[in-house]
Amino acid sequence: MFMAQSDSDSTTNTADRESVHARVLNASREHVVHAFREPEHFAQWWGPKGFRSTIHSFDFRQGGRLQLTLHGPDGADYENEYVVEEIVEPERIVISHPDPAHYFQLVITLAEEGKNKTRLSWRQRFDTREHFEQVKSVVAEANEQNLDRLAAELGRSRKP
Repeated sequence: MFMAQSDSDSTTNTADRESVHARVLNASREHVVHAFREPEHFAQWWGPKGFRSTIHSFDFRQGGRLQLTLHGPDGADYENEYVVEEIVEPERIVISHPDPAHYFQLVITLAEEGKNKTRLSWRQRFDTREHFEQVKSVVAEANEQNLDRLAAELGRSRKP
């Protein structure tokens, strides 16, 4: 299983097993964190285009677990569990997907980019380069779709 790296060496040691995305969102960092923290908002944007989420449990705090079913556009259901590893509001959220068959860690960083604008960095780290090579073509597109859905949800939702 993946062991957390310090920020100083994370890029060097994990670049060959990461999918990295960035987006400037039209929302404050607090509003973006709210979209993660509140299950009614999270369910609206989590997952690629065409997917919807049913949340079974949602404990969004350090050490908490999120359990949900992603319903695919093909009718298939995908049970998912995530662990909230770290929250430093409003700068950083770290979530892992502890499934041994598809382990990854998602590191979200949020930086102010002007009034009510946030630069979101989405860094998905896989446990091995081999695993990443197997999924990277699907993951890259899915992550961009996830960020599209997050941006749309931020536009719809009221600012906290």
